[in-house]
Amino acid sequence: MQFKVGERVVHPAHGIGQIVKIEEKRLFGGEARLYYEVATQKNTIWVPIEAGKTVGLRPLMTRDDLARFRGILKSRPTALNKDHRLRHLEVMERLKQGSLQVVCEVVRDLTARTWQKPLNEADTISLRKAHEQLCHEWAAAKDVSTDQASEEIAALLLETRRNHETE
Repeated sequence: MQFKVGERVVHPAHGIGQIVKIEEKRLFGGEARLYYEVATQKNTIWVPIEAGKTVGLRPLMTRDDLARFRGILKSRPTALNKDHRLRHLEVMERLKQGSLQVVCEVVRDLTARTWQKPLNEADTISLRKAHEQLCHEWAAAKDVSTDQASEEIAALLLETRRNHETE
């Protein structure tokens, strides 16, 4: 997928950013390649255009996408691996994909796990990071504060708990 200058994008490791320009660069003595210059909240990154998809660079979700993601958050949670090491590896692998659908599923599933027992430290960190990413993108798509986005997401997860906890 080709992005245009000015377009808002999401990088799985760096979060929300904006394409500032497209330029040819020669990095690390290699051949000159075209790069997206992406300004994020904390820094500027350069993503090779031909590697954009494999890196996980994707468009920011739109208001129209919200209904689908609300549905994911409200759907039945998926049971996670009981072995904490394997569970952590599986969650991290899923989050590396950069897909917002996966982020929603991880937030839903780890939150549901807290309904039975407390999370271990690794799961707590994974949930916090995924929830933070989801809130930032949700807020950007709706043009609201991250606190408002967090409240809406919490309400959806509470509805999920009411609908699926006893099943």
